[in-house]
Amino acid sequence: MSFRLSQRDKDIIGFINQFRAVDRDSLVEFFFKQLKSPINACNSVMVRLYRLGLIERTQQYSPTVYLPIEARIKKNSQKILHFLSILDIYKQMCTYSAPKQVIVEDKPTRRKGGIEPDLFCIFKGSPFWVEIQRTQYSEQKMQEKVHLYEEFFFSDEWKALHWQPEERSPVFPSVILITPVRYAVASNHIRIIQVASIHELMEKYKSSAKQQRDAKPIKSASSGGIKINLT
Repeated sequence: MSFRLSQRDKDIIGFINQFRAVDRDSLVEFFFKQLKSPINACNSVMVRLYRLGLIERTQQYSPTVYLPIEARIKKNSQKILHFLSILDIYKQMCTYSAPKQVIVEDKPTRRKGGIEPDLFCIFKGSPFWVEIQRTQYSEQKMQEKVHLYEEFFFSDEWKALHWQPEERSPVFPSVILITPVRYAVASNHIRIIQVASIHELMEKYKSSAKQQRDAKPIKSASSGGIKINLT
């Protein structure tokens, strides 16, 4: 069967492959919102791509959620909600600035049992690993997670990651915990930021930047070589 795909078709397939589960409304937002009837246009394109066997879909959700053709995700899997949560964080970031070097379910180390952040990206010039906690963990389990990041920090493996700036010293990403619950976790080596959403993160840095402007000049917030520039 021969068929021609437009650049938008290819971009949509690539986007679904990247995020693993993408709802119809997110596709409308990223690829169709400039059109006169964005939802109809999106539905039409997605039905065509589905019939061509280029994407999978599940109608267990409303609106429909689309999956990669080779996804090993059951159509009623809880994993779908997990991937939609990652996509939601990405969309929140996009309202401020499009993140770069986006990696869903990043695996920065080959060591078994190492860190596996839900998302890596460079957001407003700073690298971040994002952990999304949809279920409540014990304080001990969260501190163990922090220890894994500290182990990786001391391994120096991170200095060779492909996204590190060539012209500057390597930077260890800040870790954002997206959680409605605040955990009593701490680290002397890496920056841990606990917020319920990216919107809360941006509000926090907006007010802290204002306080810094109103106060005497001080150095940028940094820890263990980490710099965050969200303003």
